[in-house]
Amino acid sequence: MYVRIRLHVCVCVCVCVYCVCVCVCACVYVGLPVCVCVCMHVCVCVYTSACLCVCVYVCAPTCLVCGRPVALGEVEVEALQRVYEPGEEAVLSCAEGYSRAGGSRIIVCTTTGEWSKMSLKCTPKSCPPPDDLAHGTAEFTNILYKSTINYTCDEGYIMNGTNTSTCMHDGKWSSPSPVCEPVTCGLAPIPSYAKVIYDKKPVGDIVTYGFGGQYECNPPLALFGNERAYCAANGSWTEPPTCRAVVCPAPTGIPHGFITFAVMREHGYKERVKYGCDQHYVLDGAAEVECEKTGQWSQKPVCRAPCSVSIKRGRIFYNGNKIWIEDFKPNRLLHSEYVVVYCMNKEKKCGYPVATQCIDGTLKIPECYEEPSGTTYNLHSKSLPSEIKMC
Repeated sequence: MYVRIRLHVCVCVCVCVYCVCVCVCACVYVGLPVCVCVCMHVCVCVYTSACLCVCVYVCAPTCLVCGRPVALGEVEVEALQRVYEPGEEAVLSCAEGYSRAGGSRIIVCTTTGEWSKMSLKCTPKSCPPPDDLAHGTAEFTNILYKSTINYTCDEGYIMNGTNTSTCMHDGKWSSPSPVCEPVTCGLAPIPSYAKVIYDKKPVGDIVTYGFGGQYECNPPLALFGNERAYCAANGSWTEPPTCRAVVCPAPTGIPHGFITFAVMREHGYKERVKYGCDQHYVLDGAAEVECEKTGQWSQKPVCRAPCSVSIKRGRIFYNGNKIWIEDFKPNRLLHSEYVVVYCMNKEKKCGYPVATQCIDGTLKIPECYEEPSGTTYNLHSKSLPSEIKMC
């Protein structure tokens, strides 16, 4: 709001005492708008043959005008004047990087010296969505004017281009998307007495991040260290292994077993010997053992003992046959084999089978089994649980 000072047509009333006059004037500006000014005039008279007055006055007008509109954020004012009379208009526009989204572009200076309310709405322009970054990530919150994209590459990849891009006022990104290029390595280092078998055949003598292969030592040497080789993210290969000779002591026997076709001597890495078991014993574990890189043999097998059925009277079920115990000859089950005995359900007066397993020489007879007396077994065998109706 501004106060504009003007001189207009005035009507004055003066009161003079001696040669000092005090005048009050009312000044009127005829036009739009109407401004009324009240002024105080002080006149000093110089005493001569005629009264000559020299007047000095101060005018305090009540006419209000508007100053240049102030731009607000994304809204700009197309104004050249510094002062506007009531009723004059100013034109608004959207700032660079923004587009009109409604509202009026015009504001008017009011008689109070204030501008009418701005209704112009401006929204930021948007840029096209960024392309997916292969082997990398584009992080951003939105794609509006002044927003920024931050690019990063995955491990093992190097960025070719700028790592940031800003949405410009013209709806375009300041920089194109970068490219994430793989780290490169030469061919893998090969230790003494070893070779590397690549996952796929390399083209030339340059490979990219993640390219790898398998190390193998020449027999009978053992490999110590990384069995796999691959081009790492720092452009170097993983640490190569070493190949060393390994010797295992002469193999030892196992209880109830033997070593087949083996010379009792020291053996080198990955050499093997084979074990077997005595008759009626069952081999539990791998038949062959191998000399390992620790200088020790792999786990030796165990020979498991057979079992006998420890009942004197009764009938069993074995290998698909129902057999009286005295006819079960020889009375022998191999390790891990099953045999069935019969128990009596006294409440329902019926029989039912119960299986039990031979475990390394031990065969537990089920607690429900009751061995019949000699009289019952010999004279009344039809009443035994194995012979009556099954439950």
